[in-house]
Amino acid sequence: MPETLQGESQSDGNESASKLQRSINIIRPSEDSEKKIAMKRVKDVEICVPVVYGTIAFWLGRKASETQSHRWTVYVRGATNEDLGIVIKRAVFQLHPSFNNPVRVVESPPFELSECGWGEFEIAISLFFHNDVCDKQLDLYHHLKLYAEEGSGPQSIKKPVVVETYNEIVFPEPPANFLVRVQNHPAIVVPGLPATLNLPPVPIEDAHESDRGDTKAHTLSPWFVNFSEADELLKLAAARQQVQAHIIKLRRQLSMIDELPQSFKPVSA
Repeated sequence: MPETLQGESQSDGNESASKLQRSINIIRPSEDSEKKIAMKRVKDVEICVPVVYGTIAFWLGRKASETQSHRWTVYVRGATNEDLGIVIKRAVFQLHPSFNNPVRVVESPPFELSECGWGEFEIAISLFFHNDVCDKQLDLYHHLKLYAEEGSGPQSIKKPVVVETYNEIVFPEPPANFLVRVQNHPAIVVPGLPATLNLPPVPIEDAHESDRGDTKAHTLSPWFVNFSEADELLKLAAARQQVQAHIIKLRRQLSMIDELPQSFKPVSA
C-alpha cells in the first residue's frame, strides 16, 4: 500500500484459508432488462456459475521496504479455473483510496489485478454481466491478507498467504440465447433439459476467444484452493459421525446414571 496510507491494520492472517459460502446469489432480471432485451426466457430452469474470488500475497523478502512489503493479486476465477468471460463482461476492483487510480476496471478475462503495498484492507469487487445474461451488477467484498497467523512460522518468499471464497451465482429462468451459449461450457452448471425444449441454434464462436481467460495454466494456479463438492460432502459426513458418536456417549452416561441407586444419583438444583 502506498506510503500515504495511515493506520491500516497489519494483523496476522491465515497462511492459506478458504471459505465455502452456502448462500447463493440470485440474479433476477429487472423490468428494464426485459424491455431492452426482448427474448424468450426458459421457465423452470436455473443456470449455476461456481466462482472463486480471493487474493494471493507474496512477501518480497530482502526487497521489502516499509511501503512495499508484499506483492499481491486479487482475482475472480472459475471454481475449476475455467474462463468466465462467457458470463462476465467486466470486473471493477475498488482498492484503498490511497492507491493511484483506486478504481480498476478489467474488461476481459482473466479478471484480476496485481499491486504492491504493506497494509491490509477490504477490496470491493463488482461483476458486470453480458447483455443477454443480466443487467444488474453483483457486488462482492474480500479482505486482503498479507500476514500469516502466529505459529505458522516465519514469512517466506516461496509460500504466499492465500485467502479464497467459493460462491455460486444462480440465474433463474435464463434467456434462451444465454442458455444455448453456456450449456456445454465446462465452467457452467446447466441442469438436464427436457427433450421437448426448443432452443435456438448454437452460435459459432471463435475458438481463440472461447479460452482466452482460462486460468488452468495461470502462474498462480499451484496456489489456488481446490474447491470440491466431494471433499465437502466427506467433511460433512465426518462431522456427522463425530456428532453421532458424541450423542451415543451421552446416552450411555445417562443410562448409567439411571441405573445407579437413588442415593448415588446427583441431586438437581
